[in-house]
Amino acid sequence: MHPVVVVHYHEISLKRGNRPLFLRHLARNLERATADLGPVTLRQRPGRIVLDLDDNPQPEAVVERARRVCGVASVSLGYRTSSTLSAMQSLIGRLVEGRTFASFRISARRAFKTYPMSSVELNRALGAFVLERVPTRVSLEHPEVDIAVEVLPDETFISLDRRAGPGGLPVGGSGTVAALISGGIDSPVAAWRMMKRGCTVVPIHFHAFPLQDRTTIDKVTELARILTRYQLRTRLLLVPFGEVQQTIVASCPAPLRVVLYRRFMVRIAEVLALRHKARALVTGESLGQVASQTLDNMIVIGEAAQGLVLRPLVGMDKSEITDEARRIGTFDVSTLPDQDCCQLFVPRSPATAATRAEVARAEEALDVPALVEAALRGAVEERFEFPDTGEGPRSSGGRTIGPAKTSA
Repeated sequence: MHPVVVVHYHEISLKRGNRPLFLRHLARNLERATADLGPVTLRQRPGRIVLDLDDNPQPEAVVERARRVCGVASVSLGYRTSSTLSAMQSLIGRLVEGRTFASFRISARRAFKTYPMSSVELNRALGAFVLERVPTRVSLEHPEVDIAVEVLPDETFISLDRRAGPGGLPVGGSGTVAALISGGIDSPVAAWRMMKRGCTVVPIHFHAFPLQDRTTIDKVTELARILTRYQLRTRLLLVPFGEVQQTIVASCPAPLRVVLYRRFMVRIAEVLALRHKARALVTGESLGQVASQTLDNMIVIGEAAQGLVLRPLVGMDKSEITDEARRIGTFDVSTLPDQDCCQLFVPRSPATAATRAEVARAEEALDVPALVEAALRGAVEERFEFPDTGEGPRSSGGRTIGPAKTSA
């Protein structure tokens, strides 16, 4: 038997003129994701991508890697045979031999309509073949085993185990965005959702070290490693923010501190985004979740940006975000205790409806360009790749990430 992994996509097939571009990105990402697992030969076939695994020692690992690649709707570990009924029956006989299952169904699909049997006829013929060999029954609604038969003109793929992928679009097909990443639950999910929309994400983390310990930096570094499993290469930017916070605390009304913190984060992040050719900022804001995420405050914070700010979680509640964090593998790290910089010098009663006028008055007391430039001077970059080469993250050595020129 010739093992294969059959990768199905859905949304890409709807792109018409841009379909070849997205398929190239998907193929490249599949090759990178499985590069360390032994021989994998990728082939484009109608409506699917096939990974041939002849002599590959880790077929299950290939499946698990492929099903994390954004743009993949489903993945099946199966086998290749010729497109004759007798060949299909022979292969199915070997796959079900020695197995017991209470129910099954045949899901036959033809990639070309000139095949001499219809899908219904194939289902019946192959289903009868299984019933002759296994004491089981047919269940079209809730089968214990779903035998997928994909018929192409020159070959057929048969599998018993189809697993869902993330769907969406392949990373790299929709451009680059910069995501503000804390050590919490929400922002890594927001970054992942943009990867699922085809974006390469540059995470930016603001920290208050040495005013606080390094726990939040360590958490974000681990979150970057996890997210790299989905986008395969990541450039994490770490920005010292303590000096900005101390200046705001000394010069501005206490209730406005959090709003002012976030306005400065947006300004600094936009400079870094420009350097990395990112076309938008991404935040993990969810409307009404905390004091800084009221509609009034989100408007005032967003006005510090000169370009587009995307908020993929804005309409989600905490339970929905938490469920997604568990699915993508970030939840356990995000819930570790840390010292987040936004909790530094937080007032007892933060403003929930800051206005443009009062924020403008508060910022008159600050040298905004100088504070932005000071933070940029301390920004460093760490790079991650998946599969892991074993070298660990690489730091840029503290060089300035963004250009000196910025605006208030």
